[in-house]
Amino acid sequence: MPVLTGANGAAAPAGAADSGAQETKSGPVFIIPVDQEIERGLQSFLERGFGEAASYGAVLIVLEIDTPGGLVDSAEQIGTLVRDSDIPTAAYIKGDAASAGSYIALNADTIIMKPGSMIGAASLVDRNGNHVDDAKMVSYWKSKMVGAAALNGRDPDIAAGMMDVNLVVNKPELGVNKTAGQIIALTSDEALKAGYAEHLAGTPEDAVSWLGYSTEDIFYVKHTGAEKMSQFLTNPVVMTILLFIGIAGIVIEMLIPGFGAPGIIGTLAFALYFFGNYVAGFAGAETWLLFILGLVMLVLELFVPSFGILGLLGSVCLVAGVVRAAFSYTHALLNLGIAFAAAAVVIVIVAVIFKERRIWNRFILRDSLTKEEGFVPVLEKLNLLGAAGVSITPLRPAGTAMVGGERVDVVTEGSFINSGRPISVIKVEGGRVVVKESAE
Repeated sequence: MPVLTGANGAAAPAGAADSGAQETKSGPVFIIPVDQEIERGLQSFLERGFGEAASYGAVLIVLEIDTPGGLVDSAEQIGTLVRDSDIPTAAYIKGDAASAGSYIALNADTIIMKPGSMIGAASLVDRNGNHVDDAKMVSYWKSKMVGAAALNGRDPDIAAGMMDVNLVVNKPELGVNKTAGQIIALTSDEALKAGYAEHLAGTPEDAVSWLGYSTEDIFYVKHTGAEKMSQFLTNPVVMTILLFIGIAGIVIEMLIPGFGAPGIIGTLAFALYFFGNYVAGFAGAETWLLFILGLVMLVLELFVPSFGILGLLGSVCLVAGVVRAAFSYTHALLNLGIAFAAAAVVIVIVAVIFKERRIWNRFILRDSLTKEEGFVPVLEKLNLLGAAGVSITPLRPAGTAMVGGERVDVVTEGSFINSGRPISVIKVEGGRVVVKESAE
């Protein structure tokens, strides 16, 4: 099979040689950056980029990679997207294709590196940077790396050595010698010698030309303003702050009468939290519904006696919405716990400061009915018990009678008594005077 030697002495793929010898392929070429941590937001961005490339009839997709790695599950999804693409793909590593970034690069049809870049160092670590020793997870990720390397005939032992710290790899003919305790990370020159890169190029345009494609119709896929904002809002620290502001603002607004600054700021913080996760692809419409439903229930709890049921259900909806909106349930619960604890401290401080402003009067009946306020208690007319009188109006069963020389509002036990009939008082209960008809 004929080959073409590049300026650096590396053998180019036969396809590139043939196309360069015959004619340059024309058509749209899409360059998509992979320049952030690998997570669900990047996956959504790449899915959009691949979709746009397909709609424009692209002849080549170049992934411009410079990433420290990220989430394994997102890397797997992105790797599948690259591997199953109907459009030829190339990985142009301009900086680091570390960890999960190396897996994405290995799924491309061709790897081209910028001088000074690197690929590898794909061992599993947790979010705190601690090495993961779980044998099952290590074996699984090793198989994924080896499988990706095998797609284009790359040495599988090197891919395994990129992630398995305990593996020994001795490939002098490829310039790789790894002892136990080390992780393989290849420079651009080392990758070229080991067959983990096909060419070195200073720019992605140079890489496109070397692959035999025209550079006259290149499209650069950029992050939208919403996607950039989403990257900031989905930072774990920012999400915790937004949850803290949201919880504190909503609760303080419920304590202090009138819809003011705390309620507006709290609602805005929650809206930004859900917006960021929605754009990143973590959250769906159901998370907004849960949040709104929970907020409504909490407000109703203030006005509708439900013995705490509405408040409990509202809290469950809010927590469910917040957790489902995040990329990880575990980290969402952690962020929520931290935010709730901080908000509780602020709420207590506000409650103490505003105690003298009667903020608790919304929940506790503090007014007293005094004579000074114009309230006069009803006097019991016990002196009328057993007294005789005459009905002034018909008693049906209530009406007015003359008893003991004064007009009194009276009521019968249920019988009807005409006006002008003799009556006697048989019971007095507070201000209620009960009578019955007497014999003449």
